[in-house]
Amino acid sequence: MPKAKGKIEIRNKKASFEYEFIESYTAGIVLSGTEIKSIRAGKASLVDSYCYFVSGELYVKNMNVSEYWWGTVNRHDPRRDRKLLLTKRELRKLERAIKEKGLTIVATRLFIAENGYAKLNIALARGKKEYDKRQSIKEKDFRREMQ
Repeated sequence: MPKAKGKIEIRNKKASFEYEFIESYTAGIVLSGTEIKSIRAGKASLVDSYCYFVSGELYVKNMNVSEYWWGTVNRHDPRRDRKLLLTKRELRKLERAIKEKGLTIVATRLFIAENGYAKLNIALARGKKEYDKRQSIKEKDFRREMQ
């Protein structure tokens, strides 16, 4: 499997359409060896991924990291839950915030940092109503026409 050219940046475009972002954070991810190789090859997807708490720790669910083509015995499960690394202060703040009705944490962007580690941008988000989505489409069309 050839490596992707340039910087690796995988986005969740659907999240920006479905949710209104309130606050964003950058978190590290606990990965196995073949997972990081697949991400560096650009074989990951953030569609329908979200974050949840288990005993004070934050995990991301439904993040798809395809199996590494050259992997042997130590293959990983593509849809396993992965732990996110944030400071205690950020974790407490997020945990208090999602107890509020209508708020959730969604994964917005997966990228490789300059130091070589995989990072995940997450956002505290509130779901948009149908009329908010129509307004977003109108604004996007207006910007396209202006260009």
